[in-house]
Amino acid sequence: MNIEKNVQIVKDFFAAIGSYNEQDLLALVADDIEWIIPGEGWPLAGTHRGHAELAAVLQKASEEVEMTYPEPPEFVAQGDRVMVVGVATGKIKATNKSFKDDWVFDITVRNGKVTKIREYIDTQALARASAKS
Repeated sequence: MNIEKNVQIVKDFFAAIGSYNEQDLLALVADDIEWIIPGEGWPLAGTHRGHAELAAVLQKASEEVEMTYPEPPEFVAQGDRVMVVGVATGKIKATNKSFKDDWVFDITVRNGKVTKIREYIDTQALARASAKS
């Protein structure tokens, strides 16, 4: 698959997350998708595999985190990998604490499906916002 198609698949994936259209979202990801969210001490950290875990982590995100994206992300692609660079601001609902998160998603696209996502995020900012102190 060519690079432009891979970037479009990733853009469609982000759009499906933004509107939380589960049917569109699941159509864009492999059955054995793996999403790695680093860190400890905040609600979404962990490795999430398959459609059921993907749906669960996105549901948890909507319940526990308010997030906005003040500017559109940048997409950088080579081969089957698309890097998405952006910033998010928001708050953890349980603590009502705000955060700013500069992030990069390393996304692998194979056979027209998102197969792996590894996030590089400001885990310290998110853990601080999640702390109940």
